[in-house]
Amino acid sequence: MNCLLLPAENFSQNSATINNLSQINHINDVLTAAVGDTLKIGQLGGNLGTAMIEEIAAHRIQLGDVQLSVAPPAKLNLTVILALPRPKVLRRLIMDMTALGVRDIILINSYRTQKSYWQSPMLSRLDEFVLEGLQQGVDTVAPRITLQKRFKPFVEDELASLITNRAIVAHPYSDLSFSQYVQQQVLAKQEQTAPSFVETNSANSTSLPSLVCIGAEGGWIDYEIELLASQGCQPVHIGPRILRTEAAVNVILGQWLL
Repeated sequence: MNCLLLPAENFSQNSATINNLSQINHINDVLTAAVGDTLKIGQLGGNLGTAMIEEIAAHRIQLGDVQLSVAPPAKLNLTVILALPRPKVLRRLIMDMTALGVRDIILINSYRTQKSYWQSPMLSRLDEFVLEGLQQGVDTVAPRITLQKRFKPFVEDELASLITNRAIVAHPYSDLSFSQYVQQQVLAKQEQTAPSFVETNSANSTSLPSLVCIGAEGGWIDYEIELLASQGCQPVHIGPRILRTEAAVNVILGQWLL
């Protein structure tokens, strides 16, 4: 945890209360903080700031001198459509995408998504995983997460309306690499405007798509790739190596932080 996030009801004027046991354990065992120490905190959906420990009890920590004056970082202009992965991988992926600042996450069914994944108790713990990601990335605003259990109706009826600035689908057998795709967009942007340093930077910032589709273990089948492509998703690969889903997610989304 790089900050401690508390719900709005835990704040009262210039004080706050921590009653989450995992946060209390982190303060006691990891930070080894004591009365009088200052903590980095934030209000869920609000600002970030600091507070001083006034009292430490077994199941509660009282904070004072609460100052929340720092706005959270801006969300990435990005929607990630992710084929529902194995339950034990889901936690890490939600945490990582949240920490990276993804604005919208859509968990979707795919041919290689086992039906049992949709009955996993992990799906009832998404808020918990989001909180972990927010505290890792020092953010307070949770991504919007939706579940889509029907692939074809979603792609045909809803996907196009979600694309605001182009879309890609990760596919290891595509002829076009992600880096080539980005270069093409940069060149196209430069051709539309008079060359200058400022505009080149602007082209780089707008060359990334607003929507990314990433498959689960085993990737997308050909039919799914074709259907996604028919709605405007450009297939791209990220190199000759075939990566696990969690590695692919971080490699691709890391481009938005550069």
